Amino acid sequence: MKILVTGAGSLLLAGVTQQLAERGDEVICFQRRVVEKSHPNIAMFAGDIRDRGSVTEAAIGCDAIVHGAARVGVMGSWEDFYSTNVDGTINILRAATEHEISRLVYVSTPSVAHVGQAIEGDIASPATIGRKHAHYAESKAQAEILALLANSEKLGVVALRPHLVWGPGDTQLVGRIVERARQGRLVMVGSGNALVDSTYIDNAVSAHIAALDAITPGSQCSGKAYVISNGEPRTVNELMSRICLAARVEFSPKHIPAVIARNIGSVVERIWPLIRKDEPPITRFVAEQLGTAHWFDQRPAQEDLNWKPQLSLDEGFVRLTDWFNSQRTF
Repeated sequence: MKILVTGAGSLLLAGVTQQLAERGDEVICFQRRVVEKSHPNIAMFAGDIRDRGSVTEAAIGCDAIVHGAARVGVMGSWEDFYSTNVDGTINILRAATEHEISRLVYVSTPSVAHVGQAIEGDIASPATIGRKHAHYAESKAQAEILALLANSEKLGVVALRPHLVWGPGDTQLVGRIVERARQGRLVMVGSGNALVDSTYIDNAVSAHIAALDAITPGSQCSGKAYVISNGEPRTVNELMSRICLAARVEFSPKHIPAVIARNIGSVVERIWPLIRKDEPPITRFVAEQLGTAHWFDQRPAQEDLNWKPQLSLDEGFVRLTDWFNSQRTF
């Protein structure tokens, strides 16, 4: 297949791109900046996902699209998030229609359906819209709804919501936990005993490739959303502490009661953009994520996508430790 992959600069999509190329697919990497390609089956295309013309040109001759380009984080205006996450997805859907592309994997997030309550063993529920201050979650929810509505007799669409992806080289979950632990700014909401799902990077990559192979118009997974994880819920405390252990940094988080954390988060998310440009230490949404259980039934994804995680979390922590050791210069 010839496959357009957007957002290939991320840890997850870079892994998807590499594995597709290694198995023999032709991959077009759509990114803002061209970087050195790592495989002869990979071609680089510089463009902005918000530019319809660039997206349409990049998709010429493609059989499938894996759309992961997105604005992430909590900083930025609603217009910034909407133009990238919603308008960008609209551009992808238009390109798919114009070029008669039959497969689309939309890379979503579990936050599209997380509204603050605990989630324990549920399947992926429909995306929820109407969150005023969670620009990332709101824009991704709107985009997922549009993507799944585009599922048709000619275009098969599936949405994957990978949950807390981590592994060697991760600058998001792992990088932030380690950096804040080093600075003595690591925060634990409540007791830290809330059970949460997470996904080792290799398993997240293989899930997206399985979805790409499974999705065709009218297939079992077409028009559906799936939460992807290792299926091994652990407490927030264990997840954070083992990441810190792998990096050899002290794990001594400051505990904040859940109610207080949410209140602080509400204040911080309003004031922080006025005084700082970096990511705030906590927001209401982050407090809800850290303080409530959220783990999911993996049977629908495993059955419909013909996929299972191959690496356990414990094996992942060993690999993470080895990676940190390889980065040391002493």
